[in-house]
Amino acid sequence: MAGTPGERFPHGRTFHHSSFTRERIAAERRRSVSVCLPARECADTVGAIVERLLGLREAGVLDEVVVVDAASLDGTAARAAAAGATVHQEAELLPRLGPVLGKGDALWRALSVLDGDVVCFLDADTEDFSEHFATGLIGAVCCEPEVEFAKAFYRRPGPAQDGSEADGGGRVNRLMARPLMAEFFPELGWIRQPLAGEVAAPRELLERLPFATGYGLEIGMLIDVFRQVGSEGIVQVDLDVHRHPHQSLDALEPMARTVLGTVAGRLHAEGRLTVAAAGAPLERPPLASLALV
Repeated sequence: MAGTPGERFPHGRTFHHSSFTRERIAAERRRSVSVCLPARECADTVGAIVERLLGLREAGVLDEVVVVDAASLDGTAARAAAAGATVHQEAELLPRLGPVLGKGDALWRALSVLDGDVVCFLDADTEDFSEHFATGLIGAVCCEPEVEFAKAFYRRPGPAQDGSEADGGGRVNRLMARPLMAEFFPELGWIRQPLAGEVAAPRELLERLPFATGYGLEIGMLIDVFRQVGSEGIVQVDLDVHRHPHQSLDALEPMARTVLGTVAGRLHAEGRLTVAAAGAPLERPPLASLALV
């Protein structure tokens, strides 16, 4: 394996983002790349993120920066456009399919307007965004042979009681997602953050996947990618520290229920669960299965 992977796992591979410099990606990539930022009330962060991504475009790392805005009231769309991104309102993408049903639906619709052969989804609310959030994921897919899906992991510091920062993030990930993967999909048990939303993959692969419309997006996508390409096609990339707003404890229960329902729905579809999952979120079918004209 080229680069300097941080660790080896029996069912997969892990890289540190430093394996993929902007120079390496520009020299080695042979496919076009789109970066897509789903955004909702992210005016404080989206402009700086777009500017850094456009710097990578100038360096030959990527080709397109697209922001898909959820009708934000704080000026997110205007700031993204002023910084140089192509901006779409999510409700204007595939409008014949009705109202947009959350982030997963927005990303599914975004595939219809992205031009790149490879798609990288990043968060628009990331604080202190560094270019390695993009290069780590793009590089894994564009520079490493046989990699079809790169998923991020990172430390998520939060304010501790004494005012210092501690690793207080990812509670649903630790208490729900990882135990579920270890129990029912042990081939994916090495994935540190099944709920991380930052990923990169060939667009053709993403178009073959259903997209859950709620909090089940990330874990559902991970399971579905595994079914498509196997664990050998998946890598995870260490992005070091990621700072963005934390959910309140009250908001975590519905998130956990949706994650559980998403996994249960896939177990039911595989015949491993006899009762249908009541909490499974609505899903959009693979985009490739639709006639879009």
